[in-house]
Amino acid sequence: MNLIPKSIRLLALLTILTIIFTALDYRQVFAQGKTGKSKSAKEQSAKKPLVTFVELGSVNCIPCKAMQPIMKEVEEEFKGQVKVVFHDVWTSKGRKDAEKYNIRVIPTQVFLDKDGKEYYRHEGFFPKEGVVEVIKMQGVR
Repeated sequence: MNLIPKSIRLLALLTILTIIFTALDYRQVFAQGKTGKSKSAKEQSAKKPLVTFVELGSVNCIPCKAMQPIMKEVEEEFKGQVKVVFHDVWTSKGRKDAEKYNIRVIPTQVFLDKDGKEYYRHEGFFPKEGVVEVIKMQGVR
């Protein structure tokens, strides 16, 4: 025979769980993922690209279309070292990016270092050789 009513046992269990979860750093618990192992700062920075290549243009612009294969090749050849991002500035979302990067013409290429700081900018079509030269300035191999 149970001397403690079911509702009191449930309340006690909930209280204990609340105390346990409050004591834990919940951000770390959720960041651990499926493996149960949290990623160290060294592991996280190792996956961080050395360069972010931001292309600001439009899918309807002829020079911008000519940049698409170059962006794809750079992304494939320098996988893990270079992150390629495209913003279509002729869309409402892309317009905000155009303002953020203060562009004057399209296409415009903005190159960001590993800390997200702009270190180079080019306006107009940019041949692959030029793009590669610029990304290698940051130690990309």
